[in-house]
Amino acid sequence: MFWMVALLALDGRQYVYRVYAPRTALPADLFWAAFHCHDEGRGPRASDCFDAARIWWIGEAEDLTVHQY
Repeated sequence: MFWMVALLALDGRQYVYRVYAPRTALPADLFWAAFHCHDEGRGPRASDCFDAARIWWIGEAEDLTVHQY
């Protein structure tokens, strides 16, 4: 399926991007993929603060990774 990445922009809005990547993708890679998509658009500058981004997975239940310890 895919990831959703929400970035805050300097105009106070939140821009959300769909990033196609495997379930095992690193959050930093997802952030930068969305950030560079935003940077190429017409919107105001997005915050490059990783901690301000919201990243979540959109997929089916059987795609979820379960860690057992």
